[in-house]
Amino acid sequence: MTPTRRDFLKASAAVAAGFTIVPPHVLGGPKHVAPSDKVNLALVGAGGQGRSNLQALFTLPDAHFIAVADPATQWDLKDFYYKGLAGREPIRAEIDAHNEKQGFKGRCAEYEDFRTMLEKEKDIDAVLCATPDHLHAYVSLHAMRAGKHVYCEKPLTHNIAEARLVAAVAEESKVATQMGNQGHSTTGMRETVEWIQGGAIGPVRQVHAWVGTSRWNPTLQQGRPAGSPTPSGLNWDLWIGPREARPFDRAYAPVAWRDFWAFGSSALGDFGCHDLDAATWALDLKDPLRIESSHAGAMDADIAPYGSLVTYHFGPRGENPPVVLHWYDGGLKPSIPDALPPETVLPGRGVMFIGDKGVILCGGAGQPPKLLPATLDAEFTRPQPTLVRSKGHHRDWLDAIKGGPAASSNFSYGARLTEITLLGVAAIRTGKTIDWDASAIKAQGIPEADAIFRGTYRKGWELG
Repeated sequence: MTPTRRDFLKASAAVAAGFTIVPPHVLGGPKHVAPSDKVNLALVGAGGQGRSNLQALFTLPDAHFIAVADPATQWDLKDFYYKGLAGREPIRAEIDAHNEKQGFKGRCAEYEDFRTMLEKEKDIDAVLCATPDHLHAYVSLHAMRAGKHVYCEKPLTHNIAEARLVAAVAEESKVATQMGNQGHSTTGMRETVEWIQGGAIGPVRQVHAWVGTSRWNPTLQQGRPAGSPTPSGLNWDLWIGPREARPFDRAYAPVAWRDFWAFGSSALGDFGCHDLDAATWALDLKDPLRIESSHAGAMDADIAPYGSLVTYHFGPRGENPPVVLHWYDGGLKPSIPDALPPETVLPGRGVMFIGDKGVILCGGAGQPPKLLPATLDAEFTRPQPTLVRSKGHHRDWLDAIKGGPAASSNFSYGARLTEITLLGVAAIRTGKTIDWDASAIKAQGIPEADAIFRGTYRKGWELG
């Protein structure tokens, strides 16, 4: 391997000081970043969520962004909760301003196509992918195969075959990975897992998770939008990536693409990796036996519904009994269980575990657990922590890049959680009960689901 500029500088400094130092890549393998080094980062997808990740990493002194790639020069997000401007030019300016404060000179590299960026920017150590869902696997695979560590927003992929491939390549390439379900790293998430596994409510037989979100495009009924002029500075063909060509429309971008099956996966795809996380972790869930669904509002082959109800049936896991997991979105919520007072008010977003002895209720995305009824809470002795506390979702990823423990939502776990989420999405899209054959990636008796599980790709955008 050819020594990098950083290796040369380190070696030169060591010689001047009278020491002999072996370059970090010799000690830790070609992908190793020394603990004292800054991690050279590249951002792929400079929209609102890309900017959110960027600002989180700005707080870490060893995170150093050197490149950004996005098909759009600028996105106006004033009508969305992100607010402000995004796109590669505004984000590059933010990076330059931050780097200057940190004492770095020079301009962050800016690219329309991330593939060109990976070819030209040899000093990139790691890539943060915050594109729309349909590009997650493509970007992550390219980066990992180039030897880059990868953080990818949730859901990890757009279909189940992609999830398995991304997890396999992550394992083969030995890079540090993390999926962007930030609630996974909260203390509240770990307490929930510890309480459930410690028997606080006895065997868990039902879980309910709900989120109040609905469509981004409330007035759109069915079918594809008619199309509108493509904004200046947007390479729409590149934004579409592996999907079939279609005219640009503001119903798609920015942000609102989640309503469309070609690019996103509805509210369940958006929030499932957050709010099904505690159940997946605490109850060791994988490979549901059956998935059922119903939905509210217009839906077709192009656009997702306004709301959905999905029911997963999981079999026994060791000493754990079968469990039924219910998902609700679009304003739907579960009923109040018998163990709780009927006047109990559920939060607008939450997770509820129902066990033989009582109930654990949490807010969404890793909020702290609450044990109910009050009499059970009063007699419950909180267990000593058994799970390592996170130093922060992005911090854990950077530490893994530097040779520390794997981040806890690495692509092995992230792929599993994504697969469970996307099975619910497939049930919504087909409108049929899925009896799941996990080894074959098939829904028994539903051959039309194969394309949902495996995806279709434009020529030149195959995953390889």
